[in-house]
Amino acid sequence: MRSHEAGARHGAGDTPAWLMVPDDVNALMRELWPVTAGKSDDGVLHVGGLSVAEIAAQVGTPAVILDEVDFRARAAAFRDAFAAAFAPLGGAEVSYAGKALLARGIAGWLDEDGLGLDVCSGGELAIALAGGLDASRMTLHGNYKTDATIRAALRAGIGRIAVDSSYEIGQVARIAADEDVVAPVWIRVRVGVEAHTHDYIATAHEDQKFGLSVHDGSAMAAARRVVATPQVDLRGLHIHIGSQIFDSEGLREATRRLFGLHTAIGRELGVWAPEMGLGGGFGVAYTTGHDPLGPEELAAQMAQGVGALARDSGVAPPRICVEPGRAIAGPAGFTLYTVGPVKRVALDGGFTRHYVAVDGGMSDNIRTALYGADYSATLASRRSDAPPVLSRVVGTHCESGDIVVKDEYLPADIGPGDLLAVPVTGAYCYPLASNYNQVLRPPVVAVRDGVIRPLIRRERLEDRLALDCG
Repeated sequence: MRSHEAGARHGAGDTPAWLMVPDDVNALMRELWPVTAGKSDDGVLHVGGLSVAEIAAQVGTPAVILDEVDFRARAAAFRDAFAAAFAPLGGAEVSYAGKALLARGIAGWLDEDGLGLDVCSGGELAIALAGGLDASRMTLHGNYKTDATIRAALRAGIGRIAVDSSYEIGQVARIAADEDVVAPVWIRVRVGVEAHTHDYIATAHEDQKFGLSVHDGSAMAAARRVVATPQVDLRGLHIHIGSQIFDSEGLREATRRLFGLHTAIGRELGVWAPEMGLGGGFGVAYTTGHDPLGPEELAAQMAQGVGALARDSGVAPPRICVEPGRAIAGPAGFTLYTVGPVKRVALDGGFTRHYVAVDGGMSDNIRTALYGADYSATLASRRSDAPPVLSRVVGTHCESGDIVVKDEYLPADIGPGDLLAVPVTGAYCYPLASNYNQVLRPPVVAVRDGVIRPLIRRERLEDRLALDCG
């Protein structure tokens, strides 16, 4: 069984099994960093042709740094792997999951590189449209869509709306009638497969908010209603069993159940939906304890499963759609911090831990506090000859749970003014960012060929005060 990030919590003085004392505390674990990242002989981290000192001088810290070359290469790898694997089975398309990280510049990359996009709100839709991506390449998701969001999507020419409830079928039909259009829809299906991941990011078991169930018949009832409603057009079925998944077996079983529903609908109603969304949630390595599948391996295993289902049932497979988000954006980004106070804390059993405070925290990365997620870190601004010490990277907020990196070995001489980099923060860090303690959200910048391109600027005090009505 491949490991996942939601592992057991560690007691005082304990370290996770994957965390080893490094031979060289300055070395990068290559699998955790963007393709253009590396350290020079003096220990300074470089990415996209720039040193982190140059980046910090221009944009300050904390800041989310995105390697454009890495992001786009990962997107292209998914696009090409799934196109090749599913070519004999009716084809496949890849839609980037915008909830991982979205900006107008990113939407422009997707447009240039031939990917689609999943959006989960009116805000994500508006950003994608402003970035130049055609709405016909988008899917609107979410368990509660407002009338305004559905209307905006239909007016833009949305490719699909994934309806999540019986109520929503009527809601979409009513708005489509008002707009004098036929709404293309998917039915979000709950197939009863529990992903091997944290409870908060597992999304296909029965006791949760998403979708309509195969088990209780509500998914089939929804299909009957959609087919009987002229204002909506059944384009496909959709599943998403969770996030940060390292084992394809759950995906294969979920696909088998969804394919069974697809076949039942076709045989009973005479409607063979042309598409099938198999979700995303593909895992990435946050530490050396993670062992994710690559795009080619994922595509090959999923295509093998779909091909077997088609042969066994005698039913031609629909066009397959997948939705990687974290697997594209996560490893392409890292967060750069400036170190402040460092405290040496004595623990039971003779252990000590260094608490390394940085100028960000749970406001720019809440995943450690929310999921118990594990991260790594490296001293980024210089080389150190000091021995490695067990450390915990913590933020500026008034919470003892304000932890960025729970367990890491950092140089014993790390101190105020040093730059610290935390890898694999390109996904679900900025989108989950907050203004807790009225801290300002960091910028997101892309780097490539020695050039910094701002994607999202740093928040300013004026922005916060403009929202305060006084």
